[in-house]
Amino acid sequence: MTKIAGIQMDVTIGEVSANIDNVIERFKTTTQSGAALSIFPECVLTGYCFNDLEEARQFAEPIPGPSTERLTRACQDLNAYMVVGMLELDGTDVFNAAVLIGPDGVISNYRKVHLPYLGVDMFTSFGDRAFASHQAGDVNVGMLICYDASFPEASRCLAMGGADLIALPTNWPPGAETTADYTINSRAVENAVYFAAINRVGNERGFSFIGRSSICDPNGNTLVKAETRGEEILYADIDVQLARTKKIVRVPGKHAINRMADRRPELYGPLTQPTNLPKPGRDAPV
Repeated sequence: MTKIAGIQMDVTIGEVSANIDNVIERFKTTTQSGAALSIFPECVLTGYCFNDLEEARQFAEPIPGPSTERLTRACQDLNAYMVVGMLELDGTDVFNAAVLIGPDGVISNYRKVHLPYLGVDMFTSFGDRAFASHQAGDVNVGMLICYDASFPEASRCLAMGGADLIALPTNWPPGAETTADYTINSRAVENAVYFAAINRVGNERGFSFIGRSSICDPNGNTLVKAETRGEEILYADIDVQLARTKKIVRVPGKHAINRMADRRPELYGPLTQPTNLPKPGRDAPV
């Protein structure tokens, strides 16, 4: 069994150094409690509700970069892993990113693929990398960010790529309650993976954040859920073998399912076709 932690916390927009200090303090708490992997919210290093791209770019950094170097030292000191949300600068592009860091440094960074018309995502570049999982100790970790959870194809790609756990740093505002309460469990059970959705709390430039962080098991059961809209730390023990056992036998010889092997991808062609529908999300009019 591997203990993981989800840190539901507040963030101060534009105060990167102070936010990193807060992340490291909570990381010390979770690792001292036995967590091998700690997951933090979306844009936890930077804040989210920027007014325009130029403002956001001031707080974006290359990966690896100064912030990830500080966090790497914390991972080295505590011999543990973390997933943190930040803004990544690559040339002139700014990406909403999640970074998996361990004692040996940056393992992987993910760029948010699905962008809503909200906060910094109104200005950031679309993620351009394939969905992939990476090893963090004994656990194969796949990363998504916030709105990505609303697209089942993304989680399925990670499951097909061997993820035991999908980590979802998020900044859910009011209106996302049903995503928090139902979608996360669905993504877990339909892919037979652990799913940790870790939201922020507090208020930022007129937006409030709803908390409701949770960790679900591969059967879709909620292992732990935040009880308040305040700062909380969630802990759960995960068994990677449970996530790797995709065949479920309910009645020997009479009832068995395998949501990976039973797929019919030859019939899923329309899912890969570009849409001609209007885009009311990222391209919505003001």
